[in-house]
Amino acid sequence: MAEPRTCIVAEDEALLRQALVGELARAWPELQIVAECEDGASAVEALTEHQPDVAFLDIRMPGLTGLEVAAAAIEASPRTHIVFVTAYDQYALDAFERGAIDYLLKPVQPARLDATVARLQAAQAAPADAAHLARLLDTLAALPKPAASIEPLTWLTASTGRETALILVDDVIYFRADHKYTTVVTADGEALLRSSLRELLPRLDGNHFKQIHRSTIINLKAIAGISRDESGRGIVRLKQRPETLLVSLPFMTLFKQM
Repeated sequence: MAEPRTCIVAEDEALLRQALVGELARAWPELQIVAECEDGASAVEALTEHQPDVAFLDIRMPGLTGLEVAAAAIEASPRTHIVFVTAYDQYALDAFERGAIDYLLKPVQPARLDATVARLQAAQAAPADAAHLARLLDTLAALPKPAASIEPLTWLTASTGRETALILVDDVIYFRADHKYTTVVTADGEALLRSSLRELLPRLDGNHFKQIHRSTIINLKAIAGISRDESGRGIVRLKQRPETLLVSLPFMTLFKQM
């Protein structure tokens, strides 16, 4: 008896994620969903850990987009078949059509999902074409980007002891998760932001800030260099701080896209 096919679902909106999981249970009862991810970082980690047969990736997620997760999958889990889930973005849909990569429009319609499942089941004996996916991602990278629905943060209000500091986001070197809060690190010191890393992610400019660890977001302009340790993890040197930062192994593939 063949082993069940495995899958991860990455969607930051809980209701949409639950709806897709429910529809998959109807359309493909044998499919084993091994991870439900609410952001791109956890999706990369799930791909690395589970090496699933299929990944349904929302294109717009906080931190790492579905396209960046797919780029990481080329090395982290090359056998995985990718299905993108997206709102209506014609620039992307045309590229998906030309590239023969499957996609689903939100809200996901049962008949359309059934067709996707049928294609995935027909292709289950063949590994995913990682080179083909890489070419498609290169095509998408060259297309005009849709306007952001939320303006990125420019200033932060954070606590430094009993005082409140107004910090220019461009001056931030990195953000570090601190339980329910976030530590903001600049060249001058540290401050505490009373929101979580996950709450902060959607408000940052994804062109300049990237997640390199579950608990760390870095300003790309603050990086002086990066090297690998014996285990393959990255060690980031900073321009204005003496400490180094760890890049967890799943996120190392993202640096190849920069």
